[in-house]
Amino acid sequence: MVRLAVDCMGGDHGPSVTLPACKSFLAAHPQAELLLVGLPEHLTEAATWPRCRIVAASEVVTMDDPVEVALRRKKDSSMRVAISQLKAQGEQAPMADACVSAGNTGALMAVSRYLLKTLEGIDRPAIASVMPNQLGGYTTMLDLGANVDCTAEHLLQFAVMGSALVQAVDGKAEPKVGLLNIGEEAIKGSEVIKQAGELLRQAAAADQINFFGNVEGNDIFKGTVDLVVCDGFVGNVALKTAEGLATMIITIIREEFGRNWLSKAAALLALPVLKRFKGRVDHRRFNGAALLGLRGLVFKSHGSADAFAFENALNRAYDAARNRLLDRVHDRIIATLQAMPAASDGASGDKTTDVAQVA
Repeated sequence: MVRLAVDCMGGDHGPSVTLPACKSFLAAHPQAELLLVGLPEHLTEAATWPRCRIVAASEVVTMDDPVEVALRRKKDSSMRVAISQLKAQGEQAPMADACVSAGNTGALMAVSRYLLKTLEGIDRPAIASVMPNQLGGYTTMLDLGANVDCTAEHLLQFAVMGSALVQAVDGKAEPKVGLLNIGEEAIKGSEVIKQAGELLRQAAAADQINFFGNVEGNDIFKGTVDLVVCDGFVGNVALKTAEGLATMIITIIREEFGRNWLSKAAALLALPVLKRFKGRVDHRRFNGAALLGLRGLVFKSHGSADAFAFENALNRAYDAARNRLLDRVHDRIIATLQAMPAASDGASGDKTTDVAQVA
């Protein structure tokens, strides 16, 4: 059995979205159990569900709460209690294999890092998610917003962690890794990107990753590589741009086909194609970003997710736990550090951050 801890109060909609998603998820996954964390009075309908248990929390981290509020003041929040289910208590094993929340991203990352700590060899956790590509699949990308300023060593760590994610969830033995840059040539990009490229080539020579080389923004959607590595600033901009573009295209199509009777007739003929297109670019299908590098599996759902999207986040967390993603990330990081001592020596070692200082 795979057991997930769910922050039922997080996000823009709380239990009105998370509970229907959990009910549908349980029906589709007979080998899954859920710990539903939140204010008990809001979770009464789930009290009789099979393979399900309610874990009480007395507070909620809102989408507007600063990080210090989530860490210092709301120590019994549904977010914090859900994450704590991943932590062993003395000799007792963790209560859950993974945690899912649609709550405040900054608070989720901060609380997760404070409670769980990072894996050995990891300086900073990263947010990884997927984007659809023209091959009919998707491209995994990280970091998507956790780390604005990154060193070359951080980008190498992201590549190793992301490779483990793609290997575990997608079943690809040697996923192709691309470094996001302004051109394919090794001489292009900032000094950090050039240094990262050199580290990635060294890691490839040591058989630690399958490095394709530099890639550009359009390669994300071409499906040129399985994994795209970048810093959190660039990654978040790319993610939000892609989501906005997909929404704009769908809106324009609706407006154009609704202008007159001829357009409406054309829309009816094109309806099957339009439905397939909408399904392929619908960001709800790809909901569920992994917070990689922690000593526990935490998945972030969009705050505005509906029940369909939140269920997909549960699916991704379930697949990651079932395929031992945490062990795979740990093993690959250790192997890379052993094969590349220079990467370990050059790491920033910034284990103590503002998050720890705030706590």
